[in-house]
Amino acid sequence: MPILKSAKKRLKQNIKRNLRNRSYRSALRTQLKKFLNVSKGGDIKATEEELRLTVKKLDKGVTKGLIHKNTASRKKSRLAKKVNQIKALAQQKG
Repeated sequence: MPILKSAKKRLKQNIKRNLRNRSYRSALRTQLKKFLNVSKGGDIKATEEELRLTVKKLDKGVTKGLIHKNTASRKKSRLAKKVNQIKALAQQKG
């Protein structure tokens, strides 16, 4: 345990921030899984809506310092690619 007053304060801050970051990271992962589940269904409108929400969460994760901006950019690119593949398949069928 810390002895100095400043170290005690730092420990309390770290614990609080760790809990907050864990919550944000969990919400981000949940949203990513939600998008993947919806995209498997093949519904274009629902998939696009989930993409919008997922991109929003990724951007928020970058501003909160949870993930690096290039990581978020890569994930957004891959998700958009998946949506475009679903659209292409729908156009081929219909």
